[in-house]
Amino acid sequence: MERPARLCGLWVLLLYAGRGGVAAPAESQPPVTNLSVSVENLCTIIWTWNPPEGASPNCSLKYFSHFGNKQDKKIAPETHRSKEVPLNERICLQVGSQCSTNESEKPSILVEKCISPPEGDPESAVTELQCIWHNLRYMKCTWLPGRNTSPDTNYTLYYWHNSLGKILQCENIYREGQHIACSFNLTKVKDSSFEQHSVQVMVKDNAGKIRPSFNIVPLTSHVKPDPPHIKNLSFQNGDLYVQWTNPQNFQSKCLSYEVEVNNSHAETHDIFYVEEAKCQNTEFEGNLEGTICFMVPGVLPDTLNTVRIRVKTNKLCYEDDKLWSNWSQAMSIGQKANQTFYITTLLIIPVIVAAAVIVLLLYLKRLKIIIFPPIPDPGKIFKEMFGDQNDDTLVSTDYMGYKIDF
Repeated sequence: MERPARLCGLWVLLLYAGRGGVAAPAESQPPVTNLSVSVENLCTIIWTWNPPEGASPNCSLKYFSHFGNKQDKKIAPETHRSKEVPLNERICLQVGSQCSTNESEKPSILVEKCISPPEGDPESAVTELQCIWHNLRYMKCTWLPGRNTSPDTNYTLYYWHNSLGKILQCENIYREGQHIACSFNLTKVKDSSFEQHSVQVMVKDNAGKIRPSFNIVPLTSHVKPDPPHIKNLSFQNGDLYVQWTNPQNFQSKCLSYEVEVNNSHAETHDIFYVEEAKCQNTEFEGNLEGTICFMVPGVLPDTLNTVRIRVKTNKLCYEDDKLWSNWSQAMSIGQKANQTFYITTLLIIPVIVAAAVIVLLLYLKRLKIIIFPPIPDPGKIFKEMFGDQNDDTLVSTDYMGYKIDF
C-alpha cells in the first residue's frame, strides 16, 4: 500500500508541474526607443532605433517590422531597416521587439515612424515618368509636364545607382512632341551583381516651383535591345534559311525573336515567334560564329520574299519581356519583278491613250454617222412627193385652156 501511494503522489506532482509550464504566459518586451527615419541618395529610406529599455536579460532580442497595411514583414536582430521606394507618397514603418523569430509570438507595442512626400502642389509634379535602358548602353527617361505647370518650366533630372559615388545630373534634356526626355550613359559593368540594383531618378524644376517626382527603375526590367542585323538569306529544298547577328551586349539565351516574311506574289504577311534559334543544320552557310539561324518552311523561291527581324529580352535573364526592339533593315531574296517591263508599260500607255484621242477627234463626224445614222425627215419626203404632183396638174390645165381658146 505504501508504494502505490508514493507513485500516485509523484503522478500528481508531475501533472501539476506540467499544467504550470503550459499556463506560463510569454513575457512581452518593452517597445523600441528613438525610432527615426532619414533619406539617402534619392530614394533610399533608412529607419533606425535603439533596443527597448528594461528588456529581460534572458531574451535574445529580435525586431519585428512591417510597412503600412502589414506589407513586407520582417523579423531580424538588426536595429535598422532600409528600403528603396519612390518618395511620391507617405511611407510608414512599424517596429516592435520580441524574443524569437516566431511570427506567432506577440511582439511589444509597435512604434511607428513615417516620412512624408516633398512639399509642393501634387498637380505640379510631372506625370508618366518612365525610363528605358537602351541596349545596356544608355538610359532614356521621358515625362509629361504637370497640370499646374508653366509651359516654359526648365526641368532637371537627377539620377543615382550603386556604382556611382554621388548623385549626378542629366545634361541632355530635349523635347519629343508633348513629352520631355533626357538621356544619360549607363553601361553594364562586369560586376555580376550590377543588374540586381536599381536606378533612382528624380525630376524637378530649377526654380523649385513644382513638386519633385521620383521613380525607381530596376535594371532587370525596362530593357530595350537594338535591332539585329541580317547576314544572309538562302533557299534550300523549298525552305528559306535566315541568318542574323544579335545586338551587342546580349547573350542569345537572354533574347526572343520575331521573324517577319512578306511575299510579294501572294501578298502574305507571316510572323514567326522564335524562342531558341540554333545553327546546327548543315544547310546554313558561312561562318556561324555569333550567328543566329532560323528556317522558314514552305517559301516559294520564284517570288520576292522580304525578311525583317526584331528581338526582346526574355524572363530567363530579365524580369521584363515586353519591350521589342525596332525592326531590322529589310533584306529580300527570290525572283524580282522585271522593272524594265513596268517602266516601258508606264511610258507606252500614255502614248497610246493620246493617239486614240487624236484619232477620235479627227474621225468624230464619220464615227457619229456610223454609230448614229441620220433619220429621214417625213415632212421633206411628203413635200417632194406632193410638190411634183402640183407641177404636173398646172401644166395639164394650161394645156387644156390653150386648146379651148384655140
